[in-house]
Amino acid sequence: MTAARPLVLIVDDEPQILRFLVHALSASGHDTLTAATAAQAETQVATRRPDLVILDLGLPDADGKTVIEAIRAWSDVPIIVLSARDQEMEKIMSLDLGADDFVGKPFAIGELLARIRVCLRPRREGEPSTRFRLGPLEIDAAEHRVLRDREPVHLTPKEFELLLALAETPGRVLTHRQLLTRIWGPAHADDVPYLRVFVGQLRQKIEFNPGSPELILTEPGIGYRAFAAR
Repeated sequence: MTAARPLVLIVDDEPQILRFLVHALSASGHDTLTAATAAQAETQVATRRPDLVILDLGLPDADGKTVIEAIRAWSDVPIIVLSARDQEMEKIMSLDLGADDFVGKPFAIGELLARIRVCLRPRREGEPSTRFRLGPLEIDAAEHRVLRDREPVHLTPKEFELLLALAETPGRVLTHRQLLTRIWGPAHADDVPYLRVFVGQLRQKIEFNPGSPELILTEPGIGYRAFAAR
């Protein structure tokens, strides 16, 4: 039986961008829908239930961030922001509202397709919900156990939570605020120096060369992402 092609909703008010992405994604094994406004995007998500949304922020009837917020009120569909607004604050706000990734325009189609594969991978491969692999690491969420090359790695509870948060979504950026809120609670949402200390401690235990990390990657000014094999 042939596997179903993932359905991708492309939201952009530039016809040439829509045409290019429809052609590129179709050639790469995806079915596509398009929308040119925020209202159309929200309707398409509700009625057609796409597997992934590619979203421009500069829409004629609303800021694209309102679309992220509206979708996240009821759906966990992966959202990749594709926008010329590549300032640091726009990225942080989009990710904090629930976007899974942010790609700036102009963009390389190969990179965008790789980001799409990362966002769709858990849904398409049916990965177990309690076991994760991150490079040489094996992470068992149920047992609170980490192995590196089959040898135990001893982590504190907070270090384990931090590693698990990143390993659950490899390749996706998690902002400082998202990580701090999840692990330490809303009262610590702005304690970025505190998070940096824990990331440093975690790297000392899991990286072969903590000074040049390969498993936990820094997105300067934004947050962190876990390595994603492609």
